[in-house]
This record gives sequence, structure tokens and C-alpha cells, in this order.
Amino acid sequence: MALLIEHQFRQLPADRQVETRPFLDAVSYLPSFFDCLGSIFAPIKADLCSNLTKIKAVYDTNPGRYKTIQMILETEKEMHGGEWPKVGATLALMWLKRGLRFIQVFLQSLVNGEKDDSNPNLLRVNITKAYEIALRKYHGWFVQQLFKAALYAAPYKSDFLKALSKGREVKEEECLEKIRKFLINFSATVDAVYEIFNRMNADLDYKV
Repeated sequence: MALLIEHQFRQLPADRQVETRPFLDAVSYLPSFFDCLGSIFAPIKADLCSNLTKIKAVYDTNPGRYKTIQMILETEKEMHGGEWPKVGATLALMWLKRGLRFIQVFLQSLVNGEKDDSNPNLLRVNITKAYEIALRKYHGWFVQQLFKAALYAAPYKSDFLKALSKGREVKEEECLEKIRKFLINFSATVDAVYEIFNRMNADLDYKV
């Protein structure tokens, strides 16, 4: 759990605005999360890293202008006109938030105790739920088949929790309690980013 607890997301202010710099800083530690799921999930990790780099590049050009996630979308909408939202940091944020939703749903499913009763140490139920909710509708047939194959290479829950704790032996309930604490600010942040996209009608449904 050290991988998550050491780099908590900030508590959102009353107006639920997501400040860009702290958000990007916190997200930058998440790629190692996918290492805990095994190399088969490297494509999702690579996608997250690529989108993070694109958003940082835009933010660094004018941190004041892009102080919040909403300001990024508003500025790029004005800047790109009819090409928006399929351009710039907006497009990168659209895909990034989906990767974050995958993590959110997966971890929430885990702490909720959802499992395959015949194989309780497997993560397939949790990973499948996360994929169905966060990513499946945006993937074509070929990518969906790759995901199905990846499921069979997923680690056991006990090995995943150990990797998440940087190799230390930890009690499952202790680890799950730390995940619950991480999810408080993380889930609020992911939900707030989705709300911004919905409010600005910035989501796109095309498949890859």
C-alpha cells in the first residue's frame, strides 16, 4: 500500500475545482500501480504516462492560464474552436481520466470484497468490473480480446497486495483499510474531473 499512501491526492475545495499541478504530481506516481498487476497491463500504463506527458507539456507553457483542469478545457475550447475537444491537453485528459476510473473501480471493488467465491484469491472479478465500466466501450474488438487474454496473466490478490506494499508481508485487512483511505480523495478527484467533462460536453465515444 506504500505505493498509494505515500502520494495521496489532495482534498478538494468546496467548489470542487481540481488544481492542475497537484493533480499531475499525484498522478505521476500511479504508473507503478500497473507494475503490481504485471507486465500484461503495460499498455494501460503506457497510455497513462503518454497522456500525463502531453498534459504537463501544455500546463508548463502557462501555469497561470491552466491553473485548474476546468481552465485547461475552457482555454483550449476557445483556442481550438471546432477541433475541440479532440485536441491538445483536453484529449489527453479525456483518456487519462478513463485510466484513473479503471484504478478507482478496481480498488473499490477490492475493498468492497467482491470476488469469485470459487477462486477468492483471483482478481478477475475486480479487474473485469473496472474494465467494463471504465474502458471497454472505447475499445474495438481486437483490444477487447487482448484484455481478455491479460486477465489470465493477472496476479493473485495476495501477490498484488504484497507488490502494492513494496514486497512487505502485510495483513490483507490492514492493506485494504489503507486502500479505503486512499480512495477518499482519489475517488472525489476522479469524479470531479468527470463532472467537468460532462458539464462542458467534452467527452467523445470513438473507439481505438
